[in-house]
Amino acid sequence: MGHWFDRNIVEPGKLPLLLALAAFVLTFVVTRVITRMIRAGKGPFHNITPGGMHVHHVVPGVVLTVIGGFGAVASGRHGIAAGACAVIFGMGAGLVLDEFALILHLHDVYWTEEGRQSVEVVVLTAALVLLLLAGFSPLGVNELSSDQQQGRLEVILTLVVNFCFVLIALFKGKARLAVVGTLVPFLAVIGAIRLARPTSMWAKRFYRNRHRARARAVLRAYHHDVRWAGPRRRFQDLIGGAPDRVSAPERKP
Repeated sequence: MGHWFDRNIVEPGKLPLLLALAAFVLTFVVTRVITRMIRAGKGPFHNITPGGMHVHHVVPGVVLTVIGGFGAVASGRHGIAAGACAVIFGMGAGLVLDEFALILHLHDVYWTEEGRQSVEVVVLTAALVLLLLAGFSPLGVNELSSDQQQGRLEVILTLVVNFCFVLIALFKGKARLAVVGTLVPFLAVIGAIRLARPTSMWAKRFYRNRHRARARAVLRAYHHDVRWAGPRRRFQDLIGGAPDRVSAPERKP
């Protein structure tokens, strides 16, 4: 086990990435536990409100992300400094993305339906980092042989083609497939060739006069949502806590 860890994690310089991922996930979990305890009125924790102003944890998260990010750039991929900066960055990213929905909506939606977007982004981010640790390189360039890597034209062509697939999947309303497809090319292809979501820019532009295609898109989206909406909501509630059933403005975690 130790030999495998050294060969696959330490020697390639992936240890900071692993530490950042561990700090990211742990920080998110601890933060969610604390905010749920505050919400339930249990434990010694409480909101930070100096002078009556509620300080969201995205604020220290931004500070830690900046410190860890610049420190990681300066320290490289090996050594104690690189590991420490990676941990700081992971902690900051966990705090920031836990309130991603607040940044997106510029409103405190932590315990509302919109707040589920923070959980989605955190899970997606963790999955992408795991893919990087597993050896996936953006746009699949690591799939090329040594001879192919020397041919710049082939590498650039691979990047451009997959980037086109990613853009098409994004315009078709398949954001998750588009993001993961930057690392796993065949997923971007799947998102690009399948029917677009009926509310996507692609559907509004190309299905406007294609009534049959629009009807099929609506039907497929309906069946997809019926099949996966329930499990996805239960998974999000398990990780981040169930949102308030009655939306109330300016609710604090």
